[in-house]
Parts: sequence; C-alpha cells; structure tokens
Amino acid sequence: MDMQTMKRLIEISQKRVEADFILKNAYVADVFSLCWRKANIVVADGMIVALDNQDEYSAKRTEDANGKYVIPGLIDAHIHIESSMLPPSQFSQILLPHGITSVITDPHEIVNVSGAKGMQFMLDDAKNALMDIYFMLPSSVPSTSFEHAGAIMKAKDLAPFLQNDQVLGLAEVMDFPSVLNTDWDMLEKLVLASHSNKMIDGHGAGLTGEQLRGYRVAGIRTDHECVTAEEARERIKQGMYVLIREGSAAKNLLDLLPAVTPVNARRFAFCTDDKHLDELMEEGSINHAVRLAIKHGMNPLQAIQLATINAAECYRLDGKGAIAEGYIADFIMLEDLHSMDIGAVWKNGVKVAENQKMLNSTGRRKDIDQTILQSVNIPNLTKNDFEIHFSEGNRANVIEIIPNQIMTKHIEKEVDVKDGVFIPSIEHDLLKIAVIERHHSLGLKGLGIVHGLGLKKGAIATTIAHDSHNAIVVGTNDEDMLTALEALQSMQGGLVVVNEGKVIGSLALPIAGLMTTLSAEEAAVKLKEVHGALHKIHSDLHFHLFLTLSFLSLPVIPELKLTATGLFNVKSFEHIPVEVVSENPGV
Repeated sequence: MDMQTMKRLIEISQKRVEADFILKNAYVADVFSLCWRKANIVVADGMIVALDNQDEYSAKRTEDANGKYVIPGLIDAHIHIESSMLPPSQFSQILLPHGITSVITDPHEIVNVSGAKGMQFMLDDAKNALMDIYFMLPSSVPSTSFEHAGAIMKAKDLAPFLQNDQVLGLAEVMDFPSVLNTDWDMLEKLVLASHSNKMIDGHGAGLTGEQLRGYRVAGIRTDHECVTAEEARERIKQGMYVLIREGSAAKNLLDLLPAVTPVNARRFAFCTDDKHLDELMEEGSINHAVRLAIKHGMNPLQAIQLATINAAECYRLDGKGAIAEGYIADFIMLEDLHSMDIGAVWKNGVKVAENQKMLNSTGRRKDIDQTILQSVNIPNLTKNDFEIHFSEGNRANVIEIIPNQIMTKHIEKEVDVKDGVFIPSIEHDLLKIAVIERHHSLGLKGLGIVHGLGLKKGAIATTIAHDSHNAIVVGTNDEDMLTALEALQSMQGGLVVVNEGKVIGSLALPIAGLMTTLSAEEAAVKLKEVHGALHKIHSDLHFHLFLTLSFLSLPVIPELKLTATGLFNVKSFEHIPVEVVSENPGV
C-alpha cells in the first residue's frame, strides 16, 4: 500500500471522506469471538475500513442486506485445481458463486507431466482468475524415486518460483521415506523453503507418532491425510494444522469432526484436495464442508471459523479470513445459514456473483505451449501385452478399493486362471487393471487385479492417474481396454468409456492430459455424457468411479497400488508380484 492510499483509507475510516461502498444492515460473523454483530460493512479500495453499528458513514454506493448473515470469503486450504479438469481461470468461474474467494493449490499434477512449463502455465493462467489463487511448489516430482513421470523437479528447479508473490511454500511432502531417511534431494527442498521463510505442507498418510516427529522437526506444518479422529488428535498434539478433507474420492469430514473441540478448533481448517467438475458445480467445495459440519452438530460460527480465519492464519494470508477493519473486503451474503445458501459474493469489495451465477465471465487462455498440449505417447499394444501369467496356482495379490476413499486394501484372493493366464471375473468383481507409461515412450506397463470397482462390461481409461499421470485402464476384457487406450491417444488424454469395441462416452483433456480447453459449461455437458455412459456398464454405481481409479496408481497412499512397473506394497515400500508365490515351492 502506498502513502496516498493509506492516507485515503485513514481519512475514510475517520468519516472525513466518503467510502466506495457500504453493505447495510448485515449480521456479520465475528470469527475471532464467535458471535454475530449487526453492522454496516464500509468498504474503500477493496478493504474494510469500518463495521458501523451507528449508521454514521456514507458511500458512493450502498446495498441493504436486510438482516441477512454475512460471512468472510471461504478459503480452500489445499486443492489440486487440475482435478477439476479446468485451468485456473475457468476453475475460478465455477467456485466464486459458491463463496470460495481464495484457494491454496498444489499444481503437482501438471508439473509431473510438464515440469517447469506446467508450473508457469498455472501461474500465468491464475492471473486471469477473479479469485485469489496461491501456489505451493510441488515437493515430490516424481512422487517417489522409482516412479516414471513426465518431469523431475529438484530444489534448483523450484528455487526461481519462490520469488513469485503467488507462491506460499513447498507443497505436500508425500515421499515420507525420503524425509525420514534424510535423502539429500528432499532435504535441499525442505531447507530451501525454510530459508525462504515459506510454508511446508505435509502428506502423512498412515504415519505414526514417531514418524510425525521427523516431519515436524523438518518444518512440516500441515496434514490433510487424516482419516480417523485419533490421527487428527495426534497431529494437533504435535503442533500441526489438520486440514479436514472432503473431496470426491476422499470424504473424511464426518470421521474427523469428533476430534474438533472448542479448545483445539483453531488448529483445523477445511480442504478439498481433489474434486471433479460436476460436483464442484453442483455443491461447491468449502461451502459444502461448512454445510456438512453444521448439519452434523458443529456450531455454525465454529465451522465458518475453520473455513476462513483458520486457513488464512495457517498460510499467513494477512488481511484475509475475517470481516473486520483492515481486512480485505471478501465476503458472502447468505440466504440461509444452515444450508449455506449463498445469495451474493463480493471480492475486493466488488460484487462478482449473485444467485449462484457469475456477473462477469473470464476469457479462456488461448496461447498454450504445444508441448503441454501434446503430452500423451501411448505405445501400440496388443492383447498379449495384457496377459497376467501365473506359474503355480491361482492365488493373487489384489487391490481392493474402499468406496469414497483413496486408500486401498491389500487382499489375497483365488482368481480364475486358464492356461496360466488370469481371466477377469464379473461375477466375483475381479477385473484387470493396467498402467501404461505415456510420457517418454519407455515401453513400461504394470498389470494387476482390482476388486470393488464393479464394472459389468466394457472398460474405462484415463490419463488422470496420480501422481505421475500415466495412462490407467481397467476392464472386463482386453479388447475394450485396447480400444480405450487408443481413444486416449487420439484425444491427447482425458476420460474414456468403452463397451463392445465402441467409445460410448469421453471428455478430451488435452492440457497435459489433465485439463480441458472447453469452458466449464461445455465440459460439464461432456462430463454428464461420460457419467451416463458409466451407468450403462455399471448399473449400481454409488461412488466416483473415475476419481477412485485415478488414485489406484499413487504409491504413497496405503496399502496396495499399481505403477507403470507393477504392483506396489506401500506399507513395505516395495514392488510385489501379482501371483502369491509359495515360500517353499514344491513342498
């Protein structure tokens, strides 16, 4: 702020100069004291200069809230924008009407594909967004040393981006063995962030108290991977912030609410992590978390506090997260508190959305680097490439999904085997799954068996496959799996549903194989077609199938996952064969 602006704001605060805007007769959420205050919100130069309960201020423009509740703009403490399948500018268009005025994003999806060019694309496109988009620099590209992503980002590659005002720190440190084993490359990244006085996010899925100590002394402050209240309490006890996640695949809010008390609530915030376009458009993100928390017994002001000032203070976003003098004028007028029915949204003191619609649209980015738009290189494959061979019998290590969770179970099952080759079983819900390296034409493929996806026919495939984003395909037969992969190649990435050799639903995602070049509205129509196609091959679908599939390749979330080089046991942190081979063959 320059001296002239400061002088003007002080003059307005002292009623010597007229303000820009006043929202009159509002019931304002006080997130510091957890109470409601009736006041006029006085705004100038995008800042709140007064909460006037005496009707003493004048302004060029006024609007009457008529006694409605007004709360601070909501903050998503951790999201991967790419999972919305929209670039930042379009992502902003669909979430501002839901009251989300700021997000902290980790662009490790596109950076795993396109490296520094992908990072720069996200930073540049975010400048076209009306919401505030802050970035954490991806810490694990690739997610582990044995992964085959499209890029490698070391500390020296990240360092230039720390000078950008949009960058807040180092994103979720998911390669916990590298931290605890003091891997030099990881230590360089941690020290780089620490010396720059930047935040460091955690990713402590399944970590014990002793392992968490290693995280804490490395300067890691947050974790969004808690799935039980006890895990949350353990992290709070060690001085961390817990980001309560409610996304499309991972829905942890209800399990974690018992951990939040009036005493420790300031150490919690809400986050989304990953959420698909259709659900974002229908229910929003952090507003939905607040709604759920209120519905299940949390004090509404407490829930609002988690969604606003807690996130702002955690990420050192000075001037955000509250409706008070000296704070940025990001606020929401509610039609109904308990349902979080949003009537209007103001960003920097300007109304940007009303009745769940944007008042102005943002143009789409046109100048995208061709290497980002041509990132899919799937080899020509045959049915023979999909054969899973058994040498002794028919007992297999199988990935079992947990609906609405990104964790899986490692189970052993007897499977159908003919002439030493696995045969998928629709009856027993044992399907074939493959991950195909698609970045550098390395010819790598991992094969496995998955239980719980429930396909009755056909196949589905996508290039959204966390975090290396190779091609992942699952199906009831090899022919449809091959057709799905061929479609992915021709579209340069996306979502594909195939049945009887035909593509019956698809959404092209040519931006790094992760995001669309369509508008949010156009993409939503195509995504609805994809979901319709899914129901044709899975009539009893009750969870987010594509998002669940996309996490089956992430080898840092327990228990069993599939990479481009085979099955991976996350607990033992090693690859294992599909076949369960007896320890004493011949006995």
